[in-house]
Amino acid sequence: MTKNASEENVNSPISFNDKWEDLLENKEFINTLFSDVLEDYIIKQRWYAGKASKIKYIELSEYFRIQNNEEVYYGLIIEVDFIEAFYQHYFLPIAFVSDENFAQNDRIVSVKIKDQEGFIIDATNLESFRKVVFERIINSAPIDKTKVQYHKSDLFTNDSYKSSRFMGLEQSNTSLIFNDKYVLKFFRRIFANKNPDYEMNRFLTDKKDFSNTPKYLGSINLMNKDDEVVTIAVMQELIPNNGDAWEYFLKEIDKIFETLDSKHIDINNLPEPIHYERLRIHDIPHRIIDWVGLNVFLQLKTLAKRTAEMHINLGAEFEDTSFTPTRFNGDYSVWLTNRMIYQFQNRLNIIENNLHKLDGYSLELANELLSKKSIIRSKFLKFDWTKLKGERIRVHGDYHLGQILVQDDDFFILDFEGEPESTIRDRQVKQPPIKDVAGLYRSFHYAIYASIFNNKDKYNNSQENLFKAAEILYGYFTGVFMGTYVETAQNANLNIGYNQERNFILEYCLLEKAVYELGYELNSRPSWAIIPLKGISNLLNN
Repeated sequence: MTKNASEENVNSPISFNDKWEDLLENKEFINTLFSDVLEDYIIKQRWYAGKASKIKYIELSEYFRIQNNEEVYYGLIIEVDFIEAFYQHYFLPIAFVSDENFAQNDRIVSVKIKDQEGFIIDATNLESFRKVVFERIINSAPIDKTKVQYHKSDLFTNDSYKSSRFMGLEQSNTSLIFNDKYVLKFFRRIFANKNPDYEMNRFLTDKKDFSNTPKYLGSINLMNKDDEVVTIAVMQELIPNNGDAWEYFLKEIDKIFETLDSKHIDINNLPEPIHYERLRIHDIPHRIIDWVGLNVFLQLKTLAKRTAEMHINLGAEFEDTSFTPTRFNGDYSVWLTNRMIYQFQNRLNIIENNLHKLDGYSLELANELLSKKSIIRSKFLKFDWTKLKGERIRVHGDYHLGQILVQDDDFFILDFEGEPESTIRDRQVKQPPIKDVAGLYRSFHYAIYASIFNNKDKYNNSQENLFKAAEILYGYFTGVFMGTYVETAQNANLNIGYNQERNFILEYCLLEKAVYELGYELNSRPSWAIIPLKGISNLLNN
């Protein structure tokens, strides 16, 4: 659609002789909305994940009413089909407004209904819609067998709607804050299955008692036309916080690098850690404590403990087969290696097509990767499950510092939706818990190098020396983390395997994660591709 045509649809009303309550039964309206209007609207939305693919057509998969007495809104399940990619489904709640001054930047189409002119908009912009959703959840019946199933936990009672607002900018979902103490997350891209964020959050806080994640309070699920459960939204408690762990560690790491200058520390004389060695605080050399300080290591111990406690709860189920621990087997090995080889080949293609965007050390590391692609491929293929004695459990799946909130000296873990590129079924596959540890290790690596890139003009050391300091710091961060994590997990009888097994799985998952990151960086910010490239190089050469 041309820009002029799309602007005309928003500014010039399309007339229909139907009431709003009956409009979605009008085939002409559906045809106009989906053929002439929605593409231009959707591709501008932050939550739309198909920007890299060319749309073939958009159609209405199904719709349902969200209403309370006379107030009627619609929830649309939209199917976006692509020319060269697999289709995607999105949730879009819509409302009709007649106020010309309302939602001027978020209008889908201008319409005239029964001689009343107005606009169809994303309903989340309307406080009246948000109030209806809140009241439908808090007043829901214990057992709901209708098409649209509202549910509340026993914790979500004795309250009434007072206020609501957007939480802030988000990439993939839309979160609303109610009464300054609840968060309702609308999932925008949806799947014909329970969303893992809803499933895991409800399990950890409704069935188990893991206190370091927001408590599950309610949800909206749709029974679709194929009788599959589709999660539309989840309600959780709002955690008061000091920001996320990514920002916290960036500030701490910046101070650590500044100390190199203020204390005139000779980086070449700093004691280097042994890779994968578990460390206790008193194992850390005095020169490292003098450089880094004690507090950040204490915070790492707390984060490691909370991570282990999350896994302990996820691995302590013996009734619900979705969560019962299981062993490694041939089926898992085949699934994993096929997935890794496909992803690695995809990243190789991206590297080869984007080499011109790299220079200097980044280009050197990229060429090293290409020269050693057969070694990396063989590492992915050599997954011998018969030697692994640990158990697989449900895991976070996309565990990084941005998914963790800081509350004073504690941490709260969020967003169990899983890896964005994976299917829902892949996200529900039971994995070794060390996979989450590897995700956090890669996030530490990113935070350390991001501090260098963000402040390179402030530090007096050369990039070569800063990179050396970065690897030393990373080694002590991960050593302290692993020491507390393993101790906490083993004290609770979580079977994470023997030491050599853990190191094998850790290396495997670190390589997997770094390869995954490389594709994103080359496509969106090539100057940062050096971080996953350095991670891959470290794994190949150490």
